[in-house]
Amino acid sequence: MKILFLAAEAEPFVKIGGLADVAGSLPLALRALPAQAAAGVPLDVRLVLPLHQSVQVDPAALRLVAEFSVWRDGFSVPVKVFETSLDGMPVYFISGAPISSTPTVYSPDSAQDREKYAFFSIAALELTHHLGWEPDIIHANDWHTSFALYAVQSRQTDQPSPHPHTVLTVHNLAYLGGDSSDVLSAYGLMPLSDHSLPKWAQSQPLPLGLWSANAIIPVSPTYAREILTPDFGCGLDPYLNTRVKTLTGILNGLDVKFWDPARDKTLAACFDASQLPARLVNKTALQKTLVLKQDGNVPLLVMVGRVDYQKGLDIAFEALRRLVGQNWQFVILGSGDPALEETARSLQSEFPDRVRAVIRYDSDLSHLLYGGADMFLMPSRYEPCGLAQMIAMRYGCVPVVHSTGGLKDTVQEGKTGFLFQDSDPVSMEAALVRALALFAEPDQWQKFQRNDMQEDFSWPRSAGQYASIYSSLLSES
Repeated sequence: MKILFLAAEAEPFVKIGGLADVAGSLPLALRALPAQAAAGVPLDVRLVLPLHQSVQVDPAALRLVAEFSVWRDGFSVPVKVFETSLDGMPVYFISGAPISSTPTVYSPDSAQDREKYAFFSIAALELTHHLGWEPDIIHANDWHTSFALYAVQSRQTDQPSPHPHTVLTVHNLAYLGGDSSDVLSAYGLMPLSDHSLPKWAQSQPLPLGLWSANAIIPVSPTYAREILTPDFGCGLDPYLNTRVKTLTGILNGLDVKFWDPARDKTLAACFDASQLPARLVNKTALQKTLVLKQDGNVPLLVMVGRVDYQKGLDIAFEALRRLVGQNWQFVILGSGDPALEETARSLQSEFPDRVRAVIRYDSDLSHLLYGGADMFLMPSRYEPCGLAQMIAMRYGCVPVVHSTGGLKDTVQEGKTGFLFQDSDPVSMEAALVRALALFAEPDQWQKFQRNDMQEDFSWPRSAGQYASIYSSLLSES
């Protein structure tokens, strides 16, 4: 079974957000599945990425495998495709003027991004013909590669010969891609005219991808249900409710070899579930590094990730203010919205003896935070899946999270963490009170930590669910 996997970013080549974690791990997990997981046939999965300027790959490892052109407004646009491999999996990088002219993976100029990803998507489809490798499934991710699915569906209407089946993973429904009428027209794809989609959505890439896809995969079961509602459906919930039979939530997995506290060399002390006292070495190292009082009995709370309104930082900050009478320390690591970054710095100024705002990307420090902090706060207003809470649990850092999306699917109240129902400081405060009370009982707290570390978030389980969907699509043809 041949799978063409399209993404804007993928580890270890280029990473901006969680999509890179998925695109760097899921294709490999699919290839590693036993044949019986996919109707008795092995999966030949191949990854295709834009050759962004920021891609980290040894030029000597890239082999030119194809040169061709795609048509744009009657003019040919040259394409070069280079191949390398990742753990034996073919990886193709597409290069061309619309890609090389943009310095970043995602540009502040949304029109420039639409041009780049439309070009990339069309070129990726054309590549398969030059390779002599025709995929059974084209698997796209988010709006950036939805152009490819719409192109497949458009060609199927014009040419009824066999075409590949299509799968779209929705990592975040809120990013629709914007009006792409001009780009669609330039690449020979007319805006959709179908009343099942609202008119405003008929020229936006993600809605077009949803309309085209044979299977729609939100990245957690709860998020799959949430996007059917007005609160989370971004105006597309009426349409998505017509597609429920083709919509399946599959929780993202975690690279458990990379995120392994027993072998993580960035930690001050490695540990497993039977060595929880060793975590104190990491906690002490954190407190020393960040110039916080070195005291193992003070609960250390942390947040790691993008500084963004969606992530609910303002909710956490106000909840902590409401708990000023209790003993705690708090560290936030991340960058993003300048206004929220300044709010984080203000919280540190307000509580200089217990708060640290580290406004930057720092991979090594993030590992130490997971491996040394006591609680991981994730008050996201919505969270399609979330990986940070899974990483925290694997490292014995007990999560306190808003009961939404993938957070609800991965954290169990009273067993592995603490959930709050309403997206507000009062509700979060109540969850923190429960967590702080349990922290005061070391035996019970360590039971939570061991429960966390024994959870299985590895990719094979999720990959098996994807393989099942691939197989069912082929069996229907």
